[in-house]
Amino acid sequence: MTHTHEQPGAVGTRTTRTPTRSVLVGVGALLVVLTNAVIFILPPLLPVIQAQYGLATVAETTWLYTALTLGGGAGFILLPRLADLYGDRNASVAASAFLTASALVPAVGDSYPTLLVGCTLMGFGGAAQLLPLGFLRRNLGEHGITVGVAVLVIATGVGIVVGMIGGGVIVQDLSLRGFFVILTAVCAATTLATYLTVPHAPPAERTGRIGVLGTLWMLGWVAAILLTLTQGLVWGGAALIPLAVGVVGGLAWVRAERRPTTAVFDLAIMRRPMVTAACLCIALFAAINSAFLLLLSSYAQIIPEALRPVDAYGLGLTALETGWLMVPFAVTFLVGGALVDRPVTNGHGVPVFVAGAVVSAGGLAWLALAHDRPWHYLVGAAVMGLGCSVGYAAGFTTVQLAVPEEKAGMAAGIAGTFMAVGFAFGTALVSADLSASLVPVPGTTLEVAAEGLYGVGYWISDVLALLIIVTVLVSRARAGRRTGAHAGAITP
Repeated sequence: MTHTHEQPGAVGTRTTRTPTRSVLVGVGALLVVLTNAVIFILPPLLPVIQAQYGLATVAETTWLYTALTLGGGAGFILLPRLADLYGDRNASVAASAFLTASALVPAVGDSYPTLLVGCTLMGFGGAAQLLPLGFLRRNLGEHGITVGVAVLVIATGVGIVVGMIGGGVIVQDLSLRGFFVILTAVCAATTLATYLTVPHAPPAERTGRIGVLGTLWMLGWVAAILLTLTQGLVWGGAALIPLAVGVVGGLAWVRAERRPTTAVFDLAIMRRPMVTAACLCIALFAAINSAFLLLLSSYAQIIPEALRPVDAYGLGLTALETGWLMVPFAVTFLVGGALVDRPVTNGHGVPVFVAGAVVSAGGLAWLALAHDRPWHYLVGAAVMGLGCSVGYAAGFTTVQLAVPEEKAGMAAGIAGTFMAVGFAFGTALVSADLSASLVPVPGTTLEVAAEGLYGVGYWISDVLALLIIVTVLVSRARAGRRTGAHAGAITP
């Protein structure tokens, strides 16, 4: 059945038909699972891509990640805001159409350049994972924030595992072109599903607009920072140039963005209690998440027999078997998101962030000490899934609670942009660690990281978890001082 409600239109009123809660939740979960699965399918495919397209260096392959990340940065900035200003259905259909095009271009072109274009479109369309935060909040009433965040967190965990396992299946059983043909069909069906199920209603924010100059400016400085994080190892010292451009451009952009009606993001949101801290925590949890995934997938697929006895390590797993190690991550991701709604809504966000950070730090410490057996990763993945899901859920809920319903997309975009930067930072950090000392693979021109660097990578990630605790405690202390100063100022 459907529910009807009246909304003001240009003349009088018009009646819209809102799909049932289960239908909206279902299409929201589909968007989140699909976008995350598509992104995490890529790692197991990299060796296949390098061989099929005759790429001479690993650096050429990493440009696929760069294109994906840059496209994602643009999508996280624009798509949720477009939902506020032009309607949830329009934004959802547009995002799904970008995903369809991202698969269609390499399916038709079947070349490295078309794959680069596809990855850029895929990154942009991947921001569709944030759109359910807006349309679920706007259509499910007082529980919309809770349901939206739960869908985002739980379906993300499922999507990551589906992607990693799916990538392994593709490597074993499908051609690269066949995969993109199937993906095109799936994304096209998702586009149709969003058109049919996401309610078409007047824009949530009728007076706001996106300032073109501010939008392009923000896309530029965010892209410069993401470019540095993804290509820094390849470019060396030259990577400092886009980093400097990005930092200076970002600082200048913050000073210029003073008019909420034309701002991409209303910076006043960031001054509300715990919002800045929540965004920084989202970035740190994303960095931890990406570091964990990269360390796990790299170690698990090293074949010890292929190395010299003195250098030998690794589990020798296939891409598919590596994906199965992530199943506990998805299971505990389901649990964590459901635990934090009530305490965060009741104003206890700080203890929740600390709990998520402590759990994540415990999982990373375990893996730093024990990562040479499959069961070590099964335990570590379960702990990391719980810690990361608690952190993500607390972060996105905190930011959503700080804004009115009509700015739900803007809030999702702010949090999503921090998440994208954090994910790129974590990947760059671990990539640098795993490149610090290399050992040769006999009989080939390849080199892999020295075994000891994996433990170092986990300990470095542990420091990021501790920074989460520092961030929220400093934020609470500053809020306490401001409250005390305000109370003193009004005391007669």
